[in-house]
Amino acid sequence: MKLMIASDIHGSARYCRELMDAYEKEKADRLLLLGDILYHGPRNDLPEDYAPKQVMAMLNEKKEEIFAVRGNCEAEVDQAVLEFPVLAEFALLPLESRMIYITHGHIFNRNHLPPLKTGDILLHGHTHVPACEESDGYIYMNPGSVSMPKNDTPRGYMILENKTFTWKTLEGKEYRIYTVS
Repeated sequence: MKLMIASDIHGSARYCRELMDAYEKEKADRLLLLGDILYHGPRNDLPEDYAPKQVMAMLNEKKEEIFAVRGNCEAEVDQAVLEFPVLAEFALLPLESRMIYITHGHIFNRNHLPPLKTGDILLHGHTHVPACEESDGYIYMNPGSVSMPKNDTPRGYMILENKTFTWKTLEGKEYRIYTVS
């Protein structure tokens, strides 16, 4: 199975469209969204081409292929318009003998760890900065942001296929690879 992982669209129709184009080009089986889908949040400026209704329509077209966790910008009203669940605080995904703990990052993160066993993966968005770091017995990963990247990082996503995580720009250019042994 090929899984595309993305975070922090924040209502940008332009970058959601680019993400969905990349999803089609990648021929991924599922899209995992790590929260902050429709709303830009009070601390952020409006992202380019801010149009939450358009984002909602694009994502609802793929509702059978999307699973998501709740970001700090998701609310009950978002669930009322999105046709796939978006209010789960976390999800778990087995990867061989490891567990991937999937969350947005505003509650559980590197400073407040969820229950992890040695070798598990903490996967979250929220910071808008791509990451892949081994630390204290676990691996921390972040796909960065689709619409509002920080620290001069690219807009992008991750692909998980055959135990390999690949970070890519929205244009599909690879810039980091990590294989779980």
